[in-house]
Amino acid sequence: MPDSDPHVTFDRSRQTRIGLEEAVLAEPKTDAQIAAIVADAIAEGRRLLLTRLIEAQHAALARDLRERLDYCPLSRTAILGPLPRQNNQPAVALVSAGTSDAAVATETERVLSYSGLGATRITDVGVAGLWRLLRHEETLRRMQVVIVFAGMDAALPSVVAGLVPGLVIAVPTSVGYGVAAGGRAALDAALASCAPGVLVTNIDNGYGAACAALRFARVTGGG
Repeated sequence: MPDSDPHVTFDRSRQTRIGLEEAVLAEPKTDAQIAAIVADAIAEGRRLLLTRLIEAQHAALARDLRERLDYCPLSRTAILGPLPRQNNQPAVALVSAGTSDAAVATETERVLSYSGLGATRITDVGVAGLWRLLRHEETLRRMQVVIVFAGMDAALPSVVAGLVPGLVIAVPTSVGYGVAAGGRAALDAALASCAPGVLVTNIDNGYGAACAALRFARVTGGG
């Protein structure tokens, strides 16, 4: 079926090509474009993942479209269709410095879940109280992928990467006052980490972190 909106060309072959379905970045789109994209997916009987779908955009959808979506206002994600059976290989942990990082961590969790990869959540373990992290050290050392969410000075990814052997993905978040500069200080700190081998996403890019974990899963035989 052709796309209903002439300005929307959905990449239907992306899953076959790279192993990841196309997700719809909703926030910059018009209400009409979002409605057309969701309606097309329903008409074709395919699943759909929308990211950065703000509550006003969700509310603007016709009731029949809204009722078909599993919408999470915290992460601003919406899922059309059933979730696949969850697989826990590779073992993935989502580690957040504080509850202020929950929105980005939940976005990551939802994207992983959409693709059938489960994850262990470890929350509120920022370095201001290092004992909170250390009590999870044994669990973290068993993980093959550890995605770390931190704002402010973003020290947590470096600390985690100094403790665990698995792949560490740092997600700087836009949490903090003044010179935290909407996450720029966290991004710079993560990029400048003295811990070797830390991979870094853009600010608040939980979707990108999930996709990196899913690529790792595919090459290691878990996805």
